Amino acid sequence: MRASVLRAALAALMAFAGLAVSSAVRADSGFVTLVIYKAGWIIGGSGGSGTLTFRGRSYSLSTGGLDYGLVFGGSKTVLRGRVSNINRASDIAGVYGAAGAGLALGRGARAIVLTNQKGAVLELTGHQVGLMANADLSGLAITMR
Repeated sequence: MRASVLRAALAALMAFAGLAVSSAVRADSGFVTLVIYKAGWIIGGSGGSGTLTFRGRSYSLSTGGLDYGLVFGGSKTVLRGRVSNINRASDIAGVYGAAGAGLALGRGARAIVLTNQKGAVLELTGHQVGLMANADLSGLAITMR
């Protein structure tokens, strides 16, 4: 009796693992460009726009977010990179959270990896222009237009 229960549990576990692997195998990737403007004094905000290129089509994106902590100044950041682990274009939409610190005087380089609640992973690099000092918790929301 115990052996049959153990076999059934093992079979169920293997089926579940197979579903998880098959959905990861079906996941695809695309390319993202974001332009984000950020300003703040203790509490900051950001907003911007961008483009997702996925399976040969382009989709317009909007970004917005809040920062809380040590935030001072203003900047413009241009980021480009890859989004992975998405099954459809709308999977990029969601909230991405990060904790970080940085300083930009004039022009500086940026690199960041973020994940949203749907599992989409953004791997972005680019440059930041402006005067910005931060040590904060921040959130970035991406929506499709």
